[in-house]
Amino acid sequence: MRLVLALFLSLILMLAPLAAATVPRRSPEYAVKLTTGRQILLSSFRGKVVVLMFVSTDCAHCRDTCALMSGLQKEYGPKGIETLAVAFNESAMMLVPSFIQRSGATFPVGFDKRDPVLEYLQIPMGFTLYVPIMVFIDRSGTIRGQFVGDDQFFGNQEKNIRATLDGLLKEPVRTPTSAGRTSGKGK
Repeated sequence: MRLVLALFLSLILMLAPLAAATVPRRSPEYAVKLTTGRQILLSSFRGKVVVLMFVSTDCAHCRDTCALMSGLQKEYGPKGIETLAVAFNESAMMLVPSFIQRSGATFPVGFDKRDPVLEYLQIPMGFTLYVPIMVFIDRSGTIRGQFVGDDQFFGNQEKNIRATLDGLLKEPVRTPTSAGRTSGKGK
């Protein structure tokens, strides 16, 4: 029995890196679908730091994190932060309005299906996900951090979120050059 358990744990440890997304990486375009029928494109926030959260409408931790991010959005918004959330559980489209009310979210909360979310996150189909999932995108559209709900990042989430936001806000805005590299803006 111990041998089977040891083999199983070894297999999990070997496969774990396959589930990890590459960071940093360029953020692909993503549309946050709102229940009003409107869509918000991530590219419309180029020049801002974006916190993109993926949540479940029946998750208490997601609700609490959205409440925390509402306060941080109010504080950091004038500095160039934009927060968005996407619910991707079953029936999310119908459940988003009550989730917004319960969480007190003051930023756009949309919905999507699981497969497009996994594709955006670069997480293989079939992996167990723990929510919330937070993605930090810098001003040039590069994903600089991606944290799944069971990550140590959430152990002291407010402190870690603030540190991440402060670090990203201190960086110069980078714009693509004709050679495809990035250069500092305003240098």
